[in-house]
Amino acid sequence: MLILVINPGSTSTKIAVFEDDKPCLSRSIPHSPEDLAPFNVITDQIDFRKQLVIDALKEANIPMRFDAIIGRGGLAKPLTGGVYAINQRMIDDVLKALHKHACDLGCIIARDLAHESGDCPCFIADPVVVDELNDYARISGSPLLPRVSIWHALNQRAIARRYAHDVGKRYEDLNLIVCHLGGGISVAAHDHGRAVDVNNALDGEGPIAPERAGTLPAADLIRLCFSGKFTEQQLLKRISGEAGVTAHLGTNNMLEVEHRVEAGDKQAELIFNAMIYHVAKSIAAQGAVLCGKVDAILITGGMARSEYIMSRLHQRIDFLAPVHCYPGEYEMEALASNALAVLLGQTVAKEYV
Repeated sequence: MLILVINPGSTSTKIAVFEDDKPCLSRSIPHSPEDLAPFNVITDQIDFRKQLVIDALKEANIPMRFDAIIGRGGLAKPLTGGVYAINQRMIDDVLKALHKHACDLGCIIARDLAHESGDCPCFIADPVVVDELNDYARISGSPLLPRVSIWHALNQRAIARRYAHDVGKRYEDLNLIVCHLGGGISVAAHDHGRAVDVNNALDGEGPIAPERAGTLPAADLIRLCFSGKFTEQQLLKRISGEAGVTAHLGTNNMLEVEHRVEAGDKQAELIFNAMIYHVAKSIAAQGAVLCGKVDAILITGGMARSEYIMSRLHQRIDFLAPVHCYPGEYEMEALASNALAVLLGQTVAKEYV
């Protein structure tokens, strides 16, 4: 089975071709700010990114003939986890969704290229809007503002299943806390196969992150909104994109920040350690969700490669449960395995309605 995987991100488009579960092509196509500057909104990038995928396949001498194409899921409506066949309703919902992110392009590009590949099946799996919150987790302090889950569902679930396999157990039989450390940070309580509590990692909840503000003082934020100093779009960027460590230190490159700390930059040290502190607090909070019955804490994402970050997290969270590190992300493998499972009849693709 030949499977094309497409994973659009804020600064790159990752593609891979798998023959069954073996990768035979893997590319990460970077997009500089100058590359993306001509596009006013993310959906304007569809043709640009799609052509880059086509060019990469041509360069690798891989014809546009696949048994399935799977893309990263976008910010449509909340869904339960699993694999979904891409249909027009999904495309329409992504295009009109309130939240916007490059991941929205995954299903659109996958559907378009599936047409060019003889109308082969096309899917998404575990999109960022997977919602399995328990009833308590949905309640905030205002009925006007219920909590929602926007998180790294695909990678978190892939890591959870990988850990379960490593210890000879089923994911559905474990209580896990999984933390994804990327440009945004999500921390979820996985209760026997369901993510029953997780922060909105995109726009305004949880720990400080490289590009996200996390939770902010609500009254002060309201006053800032009415101060007349910023437009709505400027303030939204102060929540997501130009927020968090970026707002404090002028960069979203955590390796650069770590080097600044090593060189004696006290402000960089303060902000970097504050981010780690707030991540640890979020992890500990999910321990309460699971009533202290935590089989393991799993740390993943790009920042999990940092010994500086991991050593300081260990100091604060080791008391909860054993901590295991899975650096990087496994989204491409997870997407390919989900598509293969459908093709082999091991799972059934859900209908998006």
